[in-house]
Amino acid sequence: MTIAQDNATQYAGGSFLLEDFPPEELFTPDELSEEHRMIRATAERFMLEEVMPNVDRIESKDLDFMRSVLRKAADLGLLGAEIPERYGGLALDLLSLMLIGEQISRLASFSVSFGAHAGIGTAPVLYFGNEQQKSKYLPMLASGELLSSYALTEPHSGSDALAARTKAVLSEDGTHYILNGNKMWITNGGFADLSMVFAKVDGDKFTCFIVETAWEGFAPASEEKKMGLNGSSTTGLVLENVKVPVENVVGEIGKGHKVALNVLNIGRFKLGAWCIAGAKFAINDAISYARERTQFGKHLHEFGAIKQKFGQMLVYTWIGDAMNYRTAGLIDRSLKALDPEDYSGILKGIEEYVIECAVLKVKCSEFLDFVVDECVQIFGGYGYSREYPAERAYRDSRINRIFEGTNEINRLTITGMLLKRAMAGRLMLMDSLMEIQNELEQGVTEEATGGPIGAERALVKASKKATLLAAGLAINTVGFDQPEEKHQEVLMRIADLVMEVFAQDSGWLRCQKLVDQRGEADNALQIDITRVFIHQSVSRVHQLARQLLADVVTDPAELKMHLGAIDRLMAHTPINTVEPLRRLADRAIELGRYPF
Repeated sequence: MTIAQDNATQYAGGSFLLEDFPPEELFTPDELSEEHRMIRATAERFMLEEVMPNVDRIESKDLDFMRSVLRKAADLGLLGAEIPERYGGLALDLLSLMLIGEQISRLASFSVSFGAHAGIGTAPVLYFGNEQQKSKYLPMLASGELLSSYALTEPHSGSDALAARTKAVLSEDGTHYILNGNKMWITNGGFADLSMVFAKVDGDKFTCFIVETAWEGFAPASEEKKMGLNGSSTTGLVLENVKVPVENVVGEIGKGHKVALNVLNIGRFKLGAWCIAGAKFAINDAISYARERTQFGKHLHEFGAIKQKFGQMLVYTWIGDAMNYRTAGLIDRSLKALDPEDYSGILKGIEEYVIECAVLKVKCSEFLDFVVDECVQIFGGYGYSREYPAERAYRDSRINRIFEGTNEINRLTITGMLLKRAMAGRLMLMDSLMEIQNELEQGVTEEATGGPIGAERALVKASKKATLLAAGLAINTVGFDQPEEKHQEVLMRIADLVMEVFAQDSGWLRCQKLVDQRGEADNALQIDITRVFIHQSVSRVHQLARQLLADVVTDPAELKMHLGAIDRLMAHTPINTVEPLRRLADRAIELGRYPF
């Protein structure tokens, strides 16, 4: 399966800052194929029949039951969705994996267990393993005969994963590596049969190993007592003289960082989709409650304050969907010409969009946090009770801003990769900055085009220019050659600007494509969302750009000049957001669910 058009143009990662993307080339969740809908329906049916009726059992950490449910997922092919058919999998495309993940995210405790096995617990073998390793392990991973985990984090190395202290020493006869060390926060650690363990050979060569947990010297620590994800197994791992055959080295000695970083990049893309799916389920729970709950003689959903909450929740969720599916389309077209088992090429194609994947991870996890927080608020006191779903959603959401790289690390990745590609000549950021400065000197402004969101298109373009102007001036001021840790605050503020632009641009493109295809009348609510979000985001871009300049420009006269340029670029008239947010809420309440 593929979602890219045969003649689709390929766009460089990060180029959304510099180029106009044609709406007709955007992939959106509004145009799934029948086959993709069937795959989604299969995953949905599995969750509704096998998982959701057993929430209490899973949340009480019945690990034997968790194993049995994971194996039922394997019987449907869900655990092997990414694995080639010749190893017992389904060889599904990236969008299919995304759709399965969206449904699996109905229960976070199950979804992280599923992902730790089918995602990060399988990917090192799938993408970096040799034929012998694939033939031995992939069929059992696909069938659920073996359940897997991913052991990267250690007590002393969280975000700084390459500072791992676990050691691997080659045995005297050269047949085994002897592993010693401790791992921490390992999902599925309490029951996994297999673990992708990272250790340093000779004290400095970071390397990935396939470790069978039944081997002598391997033992899980006790279950962690966590804020959320109560149903998932999370333990430390203790490795004491574990003998790992040399045949179980994944990839090359000393190249474990490539395994870890590529696996995390894929995970970031998937996490964005899972977060937005989680937001939809939280919205549905809040709607059900608001339709039943009465206060002051009225149903809760009739109050304007509650409608505003629902409206904003819907705005962020719809925009997040636009970002996720846009990125899925970009990656798919980069993989279209590749052999499905050209894993080096696949990783390169996904790596091209490392900036977008990091944006999805950060923005969508923060959208989800907003949604579940408002969900608790709508439930009121009941939202604080474990008897209601809002409480669990709130606790389970928080981890998304921490794993797959913290949101702070991902913000630094966004800006760092933009600078790296600019310096390599892959993104012409400085050329664009000079063009913008020339336009400002000549008094050129963005003019609104026709159509219901023509004015918003001009605002998106203005946001791009303000971001490039402020970021370019900031980078020129602090210098390209400065160490990252010296200016992290500046780099993260640039990332916030970049993320706002990607969200604005993706939302506008999705809406414009819908209007082009189906007309204005049939997309009135989508137009409401697009206008509300872009105007809200433009205000954030304006403030972020001003603050960024104030953080780096020390000369008062120069600062005043640059702030004036930003103010001219970002000048806009606010719109009434009350009525569109009410319309969105009313439609969702009428349907009793997320309406798109």
